[in-house]
Amino acid sequence: MSKTLPSYTSGTAEVPLLGMTIGEMLDRTAEKYPDNEALVCLHQDIRWTYKEFVEKVDEAARAFMAIGVKRGDRVGIWSPNRYEWTVTQFATAKVGAILVNINPAYGVHELQYALNLAGITTLVTADSFKASNYREMIYELAPELKRSAPGKLKADNVPDLRAVINVHPDNHEGMWTWQDFLGFAGDVSEADLAKRQDELQFDDPINIQFTSGTTGNPKGVVYHHRGAYLLAIGNIQVWGMSPHPIYLWTLPMFHCNGWCFPWTITALAGTHVCLRNVRAGAIYDTIAEHGVTHLCGAPIVMQLLLGASEEEKRDFDQQVKFMTAAAPPPAAVLAAMQDAGIEVTHVYGLTEVYGPAVVCAWHQEWDGLDIEMQAALKSRQGVNYPVLEGLMVADAETLAPVPRDGETLGEVFMRGNVVMKGYLKNPDATDKAFAGGWFHTGDLGVWHPDGYIELKDRSKDIIISGGENISSIEIENALYRHPAVAGAAVVAKPDDKWGETPCAFVELKPGTQAEETEIIAFCRNHLAHFKAPRKVVFGPLPKTSTGKIQKFVLRSQAKGL
Repeated sequence: MSKTLPSYTSGTAEVPLLGMTIGEMLDRTAEKYPDNEALVCLHQDIRWTYKEFVEKVDEAARAFMAIGVKRGDRVGIWSPNRYEWTVTQFATAKVGAILVNINPAYGVHELQYALNLAGITTLVTADSFKASNYREMIYELAPELKRSAPGKLKADNVPDLRAVINVHPDNHEGMWTWQDFLGFAGDVSEADLAKRQDELQFDDPINIQFTSGTTGNPKGVVYHHRGAYLLAIGNIQVWGMSPHPIYLWTLPMFHCNGWCFPWTITALAGTHVCLRNVRAGAIYDTIAEHGVTHLCGAPIVMQLLLGASEEEKRDFDQQVKFMTAAAPPPAAVLAAMQDAGIEVTHVYGLTEVYGPAVVCAWHQEWDGLDIEMQAALKSRQGVNYPVLEGLMVADAETLAPVPRDGETLGEVFMRGNVVMKGYLKNPDATDKAFAGGWFHTGDLGVWHPDGYIELKDRSKDIIISGGENISSIEIENALYRHPAVAGAAVVAKPDDKWGETPCAFVELKPGTQAEETEIIAFCRNHLAHFKAPRKVVFGPLPKTSTGKIQKFVLRSQAKGL
């Protein structure tokens, strides 16, 4: 089952380099632990063992082959967390297709961009519980669907797209339902699937994940099987995970493939538990009733748990571990989480490194420190995962490492097998990102004497709200489309619930008027709603002598609001 790459030569014998694809990892787990519970989807009444799960994955994989999905083809998934999401993820890996994760919050124009950049030929979708207009948006984008037989689409706006699979059981014009799609599986034998899987190499691409578009349109980040496998192992190592964990999905699966935890939990023959609604009461019920041991999420999920009513909270006996990224948890939050029986681990990463690749690794001797000192230590991003070969803070131009004094500012650089293959169809951006042989994160930080890094600023003006990256430039572009706006700048405003929210500073054209609610509504009509500013401040924008807006002044103002 293992794949080979060029071999070493030792004497007269050749010693091959071996690797494993993600599909083979699932097969190995199912063979060793067939009766372990693999997937519990509470809102879909699904409880599968690994034997049943791999059968469902293989059925979908054969169906993908039957409808013409070839090795290297792009299959998009535009859906909230569901069992079909996990099945699709492993099924595409088995047939050598490249899964393209699409943010469920995307609007029709963002969807069109994603479909065309990635060259998606097959789209799997499901209406979100928050929005039931996915079908309407697809029909708006590709009206030809209503006049096409399923799988025979030829659309002007999305020329590569041929088929849409909507997982809901209703009949949809031009679309297959999930059951319709699975009906094709009988046209491909298990032997044909095994042959396809045996052709794959562990450095084949497995996924395209979109960045947040910090300098305009999002980039497509290309992942490979090797990086996915290694990051999964890295998650196990840094979290000290024992076999057969029970993992609760509060993290969106589309976001860096759920930080690679679909693969992490499967490697350990653990149980994936999916929720329909990420609510405090539902989370506490699931932890107590299903023995959940691990979950991940942005700081807002911690706030959700801590803000639960007494009626929503539940007692549980097991130790629960919570991994969070983005804004470091404050001392009061850490103390409250500890009192609730939940241990917090702080990580840092980017889309380009498969999710978390740096961890604030904890030292036992720090347990005796007061909670304020513990919080100060946990606010640092930390040290590299064991599977990330290189991490440094260095001069952005020379790549000379900065002193480890906790004060000298530099850019954070990474390299290794859990760094992306590159940006899709963007060789210039790829070359720039890897100039000097290191991946340039664009994040600025310091290096402490003990080797831990700590971020100080984001050179790309990213706003991290509820764990989601938001481009200030994208919001500014939307603001400039308003007829009354003469100038606009967007910065992060600290927020107790979301970590950060977009704050817009707007200079109006002479003789025009606009209200805050009007500007916010305008942005919500042109952007995914989570990207719209929560606060709008009107007035002249501070500028340099050359006319550049001084964002550092606006950041200071936003902090004081």
